Amino acid sequence: MKNAHPHEQKANAFTIPVRIYYEDTDAGGVVYYANYLKFFERCRTEWLRQIGHDQADLLRDPGIVFVVRAVNIEYLKPARLDDQLLIGLEVDKIGRAQITFRQHARRANAEVEGGWEELTTAVVQIVCVNFAQMKSTPIPAFLRSKLEALQ
Repeated sequence: MKNAHPHEQKANAFTIPVRIYYEDTDAGGVVYYANYLKFFERCRTEWLRQIGHDQADLLRDPGIVFVVRAVNIEYLKPARLDDQLLIGLEVDKIGRAQITFRQHARRANAEVEGGWEELTTAVVQIVCVNFAQMKSTPIPAFLRSKLEALQ
């Protein structure tokens, strides 16, 4: 999953800031591993809003939801209480009903080349599902065109 230039990102990458609070940490004082999945979900949700759609509207019309099919995550360094992270995504692949994202959690660090320290990376596959039938369905054309512009 590691790439040759972990701090490079595409021009069309999307990021959100996330502050780490007590509720995000485990008994060891570092971010509990599953919370990165929440951060990544928030990033995908905000990205969807950024391109003009929110999940509630897509559920109402055309009756679709996006569900996580697979996650491959790598934990590189811990985040701690009060850290300010940058959670990001890039659209990697678009299939008939599936979108693959590359996601990351980074922390500013002036001592690291590029100024950002990679904490966690993931490849997340989501599938477009017809909510009434709970079966995969093609990504609607109005959404597909926006996705393809981001590749």
